[in-house]
Amino acid sequence: MLHSTIRRHALLPLPQLQRIFFATSTSSHLSGGGTSSRDPHFMVQYLVNSCGFSMEEASKASKPLAHLRSTENPDAVLAFFRSQGIDGPNLRKTISRRPALLCWNVESNLTPKFQFLRDLGLSESDLVDVIMTNPPIVCLNLQHTLLPRLSVWENLFGSRELLLKNLRKRFWLMCNNVENVVRSNLNFLRDECDIPLERASLVFKKYPTFIVQKPDSLRALVDRAEGMGFTRRSPMFLWILDILFKTNREKLDAHSKLMSSFGWSISEFCTAIEKQPCFLNISTDILRIKMEFLIKDIGFTPSAIAKRPRLLVFSLKKRMIPRFQVMKKLKSEGFWTSDDNLHMFFIISDLEFLNKFILPYKDKFPKLLEISGAVAE
Repeated sequence: MLHSTIRRHALLPLPQLQRIFFATSTSSHLSGGGTSSRDPHFMVQYLVNSCGFSMEEASKASKPLAHLRSTENPDAVLAFFRSQGIDGPNLRKTISRRPALLCWNVESNLTPKFQFLRDLGLSESDLVDVIMTNPPIVCLNLQHTLLPRLSVWENLFGSRELLLKNLRKRFWLMCNNVENVVRSNLNFLRDECDIPLERASLVFKKYPTFIVQKPDSLRALVDRAEGMGFTRRSPMFLWILDILFKTNREKLDAHSKLMSSFGWSISEFCTAIEKQPCFLNISTDILRIKMEFLIKDIGFTPSAIAKRPRLLVFSLKKRMIPRFQVMKKLKSEGFWTSDDNLHMFFIISDLEFLNKFILPYKDKFPKLLEISGAVAE
């Protein structure tokens, strides 16, 4: 089976991968006798009868088919699509998007391509979903486009398994211009930003949309980051680029204005971004609630939070509030007397917190475990 052959040869050089792929491909020829006509408009009625098009839709879709004088090939194409689970509204949508598909050869154009999709591990429903959400995939050349892109993405992700995991969620990756976009971006990050592929892969494995942005957009993003004071030499520069890519200027300005209202300077705001870029993912409403809790309830100063922005990304309900309740109990009983390294009380792992602040006092304060239930679990 082609599926097992591909898996056995993961990360093969492209020419060898192509030879294996086409050596194991099978084909099926679907064709009927069809009907013929000298009327250049007979395809309009054909589309109405065979696919359920309206006359207006059929008239528009038939224009690329005006040269046809027989339904033999369209019959074969429609029969093939239906055999792959694409029928009814989905079939009409597919043909309306690409009427010229009805001129394609089933055996040489369509069968190998659909076999490629199936042997990537797609079920019938997956395949239909891929075709309907990524219509260009049907028109891409298998040998010169799909297979080279498969090879590039497989090497970028590092394994066939990780590639397939991403393709099931983001099959548009195969429709993206890997040759001119992805390679250009990777070369720019490596050569001009001194970011090696190994580090870049940490971002695009998790957020592939970052690496498929237009090269001019990536350069503009770097200029934007440098304009805020971030340097390409920073080990966090790539993550800063990623968060800025996902954060528009309006949202960034709203976050900056909010933190300024708590006393942060622009320098402190940028320092916090460099240390914990993902805090910009938090909505301003939630961020305001967290800042108020950290300052008014726990007693942190705004500057202390700016130096330790990790405090902002923890869940109030699951971590911060339960641990704060534990702290209050220990303070009231005289077991917490120093606020030095206060941030560590909230930053250490759940296991460390349990062993250091819960278990040593479980006999004296049996309800302490219950208070910290979200942590103890």
